[in-house]
Amino acid sequence: MERTFKATDEKLYEVIAFVEEELEKYHPDMKAMMAITVALEEMFVNVAHYAYPDSEGEITVSINADEDTAEIRLIDEGVPFDPLKKEDPDIKAGVEERDIGGLGIFMVKRSMDECFYERKGRQNIFTMKRKLRK
Repeated sequence: MERTFKATDEKLYEVIAFVEEELEKYHPDMKAMMAITVALEEMFVNVAHYAYPDSEGEITVSINADEDTAEIRLIDEGVPFDPLKKEDPDIKAGVEERDIGGLGIFMVKRSMDECFYERKGRQNIFTMKRKLRK
């Protein structure tokens, strides 16, 4: 299943509703659904805020799921950016000593079972996978 949305903050709840509605068919546990929703929100908002600095763009969200696993792919044609290359923050450092940014992507990497990034032509393709029950 796949849908394209404007990459704006106002579309976030539509994106989340789309993904949750599709995944509910597979009866995920609450922990998995929460992890997926938080990761989806983080990655969608990153695209909405940074991928299209001079214009309004779109993001395509695709879902491939079965009884065990969900794979969610976010595709945009914005500025090339591999979020997986972002260095993990030092979570042991105090707030004042920590660099700004990167915590959300770190949480995504920690809460998903697998994350992949590829740049294909003009597209950023970010894929995250998560078991629906643990």
